[in-house]
Amino acid sequence: MGDATQSQSLLPKSIAYNRSKSHAYDELRSFRRWLKWMCVDQSDTWSTCLSWFVFIVFTIVVPCLSHFLLACADCDATHDRPYDNVVQLSLSGVAALSFICLSGFVKKFGLRRFLFLDKLCDESETVRKGYMQQLHRSLKILFIFVLPCFAAESIYKIWWYSSGGTQIPFLGNVIVSDTVACILELSSWLYRTTVFFLVCVLFRLICYLQILRLQDFAQVFHVDSDVESVLREHLRIRRHLRIISHRYRRFIVLALVFITASQFASLFMSTRSSSDLHIYKSGELALCSVSLLAGLLILLRSAVRITHKAQSVTCLAAKWHVCATIDSFDSVEGETPPISQIVSNQVFPVSSQGSSDADDVGDEEDELDNTQFVPSYAYSTISFQKRQALVTYFENNRAGVTLYGFMLDRSYLHTIFGIELALVLWLLGKTIGIS
Repeated sequence: MGDATQSQSLLPKSIAYNRSKSHAYDELRSFRRWLKWMCVDQSDTWSTCLSWFVFIVFTIVVPCLSHFLLACADCDATHDRPYDNVVQLSLSGVAALSFICLSGFVKKFGLRRFLFLDKLCDESETVRKGYMQQLHRSLKILFIFVLPCFAAESIYKIWWYSSGGTQIPFLGNVIVSDTVACILELSSWLYRTTVFFLVCVLFRLICYLQILRLQDFAQVFHVDSDVESVLREHLRIRRHLRIISHRYRRFIVLALVFITASQFASLFMSTRSSSDLHIYKSGELALCSVSLLAGLLILLRSAVRITHKAQSVTCLAAKWHVCATIDSFDSVEGETPPISQIVSNQVFPVSSQGSSDADDVGDEEDELDNTQFVPSYAYSTISFQKRQALVTYFENNRAGVTLYGFMLDRSYLHTIFGIELALVLWLLGKTIGIS
């Protein structure tokens, strides 16, 4: 009898668990299909071998052949490629970093655990629907960043080969050889930029899940909640943010260092006195720089958004504490308002229409960071000491993405920008004499 009762009590949880933790061909079916097309899927031994083979060919072999055999050192001024070494090293470097990190993530955690899909059974319906919509939208965001860069690179490569950039008939015919070489170079460019943007977009997707959880967590301040349950949920969010930080910290730091070195190498070569800058020579270098900086901005912006939302939760908790404290003194019916309150109402009149100020607010405010009063519950069992302890905990335990202990927020970005600007000015002072 006791076993039957225990089985009945565990049945709802088991149903919710099976509904969320479905097999690999359910909610991840289309996502895995695109990963196979991009040759980055490593779900089995055959796919892993194919993925590493394509990585070696398009990240190492084709760029080396393009630089050493198809550089066309004796070409005219318009077909000369003096910045090809920086472009090839930059793209191959970030692609290798992205591919190795992605392979390590999938091998160690699996795709479902890496995307936190196994944890969705513990979330609300709003979080699950929002995350699944963002999962299907991530591939569109990936193509939005990749396709414009690939189109510009295709135009340049087609012009370079069709106008006689190289004349190496390694297949017996110049036209066939140039066509094959052009396709290989374009495929290599597409593969390297796609792998880099894929890791950046996946990080953005994981960060979006935490933003949805923070927005859903903020609803506890609009209902009569228990302090212990609020604390447990916030600790769970902090634990997931710590996991994300630990997984991605090496990739973010190495990407930041590598892209910074690539940009300084580009700046150094383009500001020399002997450099010849025009669209035919430096256009590919500029396109490479834009691609790398766009991926880096995706990483930094996603991390900063999480930190901003977490800080907004702290502000919301403090406002909730203040509103509950104020209403606790005004909860007695028939109480005569003190003279200080009457004078305060005369100095700061309260509008009778609550929507008058809200009509003037546009996109400056969101669900967490707003200037609206929180509906408090004066007859709640939450005491002043518990609310004060909870707010103190929020203020002294900031949540967000960290890089080896450093919180990645807006002040950290300002520090990075200051260091980058100082290095740029130093380099310009060495090359063109800016002081």
